[in-house]
Amino acid sequence: AGWPMKLWWAQLTLNFLWSPVFFSAHRIDLALVVILLLLFIILGFIVTSWRQDRMAAWLFAPYAVWVAFATLLNVSIFSLN
Repeated sequence: AGWPMKLWWAQLTLNFLWSPVFFSAHRIDLALVVILLLLFIILGFIVTSWRQDRMAAWLFAPYAVWVAFATLLNVSIFSLN
């Protein structure tokens, strides 16, 4: 399967982890770490899958933008608290 699929599973796991950490556990600091890792892994997926499957890489671009925006929101909430 290679690196793209490992990164895909990692982003899926982190995506599912962020909401309970942020909303249920109210751990804004830990959620920030999770979402930063998520964003890094999404970008890594785009880079590593580019040669093998450009469509998959392009389809992850809006996801990366959305997670970058959510990261900025997480940073803002963390800095205000």
